[in-house]
Amino acid sequence: MIYIDLENRKIPALGFGTWQLKGEACTHSVLKALEIGYRHIDTAQIYENEEHVGAALVKSGIKRDDIFLTTKVWMSNLGEKLFHKSVEESLVKLKTDHVDLLLIHWPVTDIPFAEQMKSLRMVQESGLAHMIGLSNFTVPQMREVVEDLGIRVLNNQVEYHPFLSQKPVLDYVRGHDMFLTAYSPLARGKVREDVVLREIADKHGKNPGQIALRWLLQQDRVAAIPKAASEEHMRGNFEIFDFVLDADEMQRISLLTRTASRLINPDWAPHWDQVAA
Repeated sequence: MIYIDLENRKIPALGFGTWQLKGEACTHSVLKALEIGYRHIDTAQIYENEEHVGAALVKSGIKRDDIFLTTKVWMSNLGEKLFHKSVEESLVKLKTDHVDLLLIHWPVTDIPFAEQMKSLRMVQESGLAHMIGLSNFTVPQMREVVEDLGIRVLNNQVEYHPFLSQKPVLDYVRGHDMFLTAYSPLARGKVREDVVLREIADKHGKNPGQIALRWLLQQDRVAAIPKAASEEHMRGNFEIFDFVLDADEMQRISLLTRTASRLINPDWAPHWDQVAA
């Protein structure tokens, strides 16, 4: 495993994403992921699977301190009256007294960031979350939180894969002792079709998805949370620690980000950071 060292904690850089996993299938998948060796599990209130993730954590028998658990507060719960209560409800479902990382899922601008961050800090100070952070925040929005409001957030979870540059976000998190978590790191399967990734994969006896994940994790302060429904894909995504991409291969893959193919762009998304050509 590759780890990110932050705040006296070693964070597993490879995690298991649970978006779209529901019911007993979710519990089974998380249990299997933990059996394979994953120790970083990502969920969210809006996924409607926290209770099934929690069931897997309990059934696994693995010490809670050995698992890095993330959940996210949904947009409708960001008001002062609902924030803390929603987190408590998440913890009941997750069958734990804390999460390791609590994120605001999307930036909501009709509630002042100052109010949102006050609620986030209160949750942290009460011990319900060890670390706090953001998701889908742009650099100007991170700057408002970190510099204008003076809030110590440790993470921004964003879409990141070989076809989408996140250089502005990466530069900011690295400059402010944070880390980036890449969701949709396999570009919803599009990595399988890329000629460059296939060529590098053939050289290493791997598949393009494994190459994409290795590329992400070899970058400073980057974690990735691929989702997989089948045991075969879970194991494949985990088998990326027995090879290393060289500098030329890393650069070849990085050049693919110029295609700027964003896959997640809902109506409520912020005005994304622009990357210089």
